[in-house]
Formats: sequence, structure tokens, C-alpha cells
Amino acid sequence: MARSLWKRQGLMSAMEQNKMIWIYREDRLCEAPFLLDALGLMPLGDSGRQEASSGGPMGFPVVSAVGAGGKTTTLRRLAEEFVQQGQRAVVTTTTHILEENKPYFYRGTPDAGFPAGLSRMREAARTFLCEIRKNLDRFGQVWTGMPASGGKLGSLPEAFVEQLWTLGVPVLIEADGARKMPLKVPAGHEPVLHPRTTHVLSVYGLDAVGERLEDVCFRKELAEKLLRKNGTERVTAGDIALFAASPRAGRKGCPEGAAYTVVLNKADNTRRKEDALAICRELKKRGIPRVVVTSYPDSREKDNREKKA
Repeated sequence: MARSLWKRQGLMSAMEQNKMIWIYREDRLCEAPFLLDALGLMPLGDSGRQEASSGGPMGFPVVSAVGAGGKTTTLRRLAEEFVQQGQRAVVTTTTHILEENKPYFYRGTPDAGFPAGLSRMREAARTFLCEIRKNLDRFGQVWTGMPASGGKLGSLPEAFVEQLWTLGVPVLIEADGARKMPLKVPAGHEPVLHPRTTHVLSVYGLDAVGERLEDVCFRKELAEKLLRKNGTERVTAGDIALFAASPRAGRKGCPEGAAYTVVLNKADNTRRKEDALAICRELKKRGIPRVVVTSYPDSREKDNREKKA
């Protein structure tokens, strides 16, 4: 218990020092000690102990990240905070996610995604669950998916996904792809939101503001139609607010009853924080009050290396 308290205090101290997380409240950006707090995933219980919010009938949150400009970074931060709080967590994808050289990454059985007899699939699913449990016990978090090309992990077979629900732990899902760009408008088949999703995080990179739309937006032709502007025009804070509020963009496919939060990432300087505040104000007018603003300077160099790879 002392070790757990030390971890929580150490994490809070680091986050207060770096001032990396803010939540929009009362027309200003208020610092938050944890991303989990900012997202409403770790409310303080009557006993004084922080517990994971259920968010749904299963008793644990299923968080899906969509959009662009920091989905993986956001999920990584959430997974780390869950572990720091003594809560295990699983991270997976319904699309693709970069496979990192970390011990808590676990590949599903290579041939499990191919047609097979029911008994064989059930056996593979049981084996998968056993391995996930072992890794959770060892590392506190597991990132998992099926082997895919380009050094990535792809979506799991549904039989494997069903096993994850039996664990009774938070499940974090990368449910969209953006090819390392800070903005995105989804195509007809996107995003891929699991119906059990209890929380949707719609992520945007603030570094897109002031840049040409065609240089910073994945599926820019769809963005041109939505914004009614051409690709050579500059992105404004209002454009990002429109994306985040639109059922054709950020809110597309959001399950009924799921909590919807806009995450504005890369607020690395004063100008970007001002842009973030302008977006927050516009979103409030559009009926979206929950906005979280983040900056992860420690991950910026890593993201740049991945972009060049």
C-alpha cells in the first residue's frame, strides 16, 4: 500500500511540474493531476481510494480513441496511469497500431485470424487469454493485436476480443488511423468503434493550426468538403472545433450513451494553449463541454522518429 501511495504521489509530482494536462472549466484551462481525472475515469470514492469508473454495465471502461495527432500517446498515458493506480489495463486496436519493442506487447497467434474449426478457435482463444493474464500479472498492462505488415499489430479476431471482456479490466482501443497527421476526417468505413465502447476520445493535434489543410489532414478531400475550403487554405481553431463537433468527423459512429470527450494534444507553447482555449469556447457553443488539453514533451522526439521511419 505504501508503494502504491508513493507511485501515485510521484506521478502527481511529475505531472504538476510539467503541467501537461488541463481540462476546460469555467471558461479557462484548469490543470489536472491525472489524465484519468480529466477524462472522468478515476473519480475519488467515498473511501478516499481512487477507483476505475465503470462507464457501463460491464463494470469497467472501454475507451476508444479516434481522430489524429496523438491517439497512441493518449492511450499510452492512460495505460501508464492505470498501472500507477494499481489497476491493470489492456490496449488493443480495431485497425492498426505500431508494435513497439516493449515486453508488454503480445502478438496474437499468427494463424488465428484465418478460417478454422470452432474447437480450434476456442482453443486458440483460451490460450490467448492465458497469455494475456500472465502478462498482466507481470507488467500491469498488455498491448495486443494480430501480426500485420509494416511493423504493426492489427485487429484481433472477435473470439479473442470476447476473452478480453472476461478480464474485468479497462480496455483501451485505437479505433482509427491517420498516417501520423494531426487532423483527419473519416472515410465511410471509419472509425471502427466497438459497440461496447463506453468512452470515445476524439483527438486532434494543435500543431495543425496555421498550416495548410492539405499538409496536415488525412483524407483532405473530405475535409475540403466539410469545411468548404480548399487544401491550400490555412487551418484555423474554428476548423478543428467544426471537426470535433461534426457527426461526419469527430462524432461519427459514437455509440449511443458513450461519453464523448475532445482531446486537444500538443499544447506545447502559449500560442497553442490560446488556440486550444478558442476551440474549447467554440465547442461549448456547439454543445460539447468536455474538452481535455494535453502536452507530452517527452513523447515528441519519439513521435518524430516514428514519423520518419
